Amino acid sequence: MMAHKQPTVLLVEDESAQREVLIYNLEAEGFAVVVAQSGDEALLLVQEEAPDLILLDWMLPNVSGIEVCRQVKARPETRGIPVIMLSARSEELDRVRGLETGADDYVVKPYSVAELMARLRTQLRRTRPASLGERLVFEDILLDAGEHRVFRAGQPISLGPTEFRLLSTLMEKPGRVWSREQLLDRVWGRDIYVDTRTVDVHIGRLRKALMRHGGSDPVRTVRGAGYALG
Repeated sequence: MMAHKQPTVLLVEDESAQREVLIYNLEAEGFAVVVAQSGDEALLLVQEEAPDLILLDWMLPNVSGIEVCRQVKARPETRGIPVIMLSARSEELDRVRGLETGADDYVVKPYSVAELMARLRTQLRRTRPASLGERLVFEDILLDAGEHRVFRAGQPISLGPTEFRLLSTLMEKPGRVWSREQLLDRVWGRDIYVDTRTVDVHIGRLRKALMRHGGSDPVRTVRGAGYALG
């Protein structure tokens, strides 16, 4: 069975030397890396790959990084993906323009790789904490992603790997409604063909496990839409 899906970074950089250094460091930090060399390619890959984070160079051929960022943040389905802009332009006006376009962070070249990786983790901690081994809490449920353990009201809960990934996905964004397709992408991975009914089966198992020692059902079924926590 797959481990927790590693976070995917879309790297948009047209300069080959910079690109190689970043790919090497991102992979060493445990990220899966998808590469785009132009703004057009980046916009296509954002739709296809649904990355967890975008590392975006300002200066790109044809479609600029600013325009890529603007389009990513304009679409409801991609708006939540953190964007870190990389730029040789250190003037405050440029930084402000980058952030006004919706960038979540702005890093000026030359930068220290260690600092850039720290900023990546800061953004991921906000959007995908479980992928970094964080502890998540929702009401009386505690999920320790680092130790791969779950407790409810202090009692240990035994979950299979798929149920564990389902719960961590739901706990990262309590209240958000996830469609079956979105859960398939996040939990099983988009390269694996699984029937959407499989999601219902595993949600059923997750509910049963969470209610084993009593307590109400924390997973809400939203008719025609999917599932949410709380």
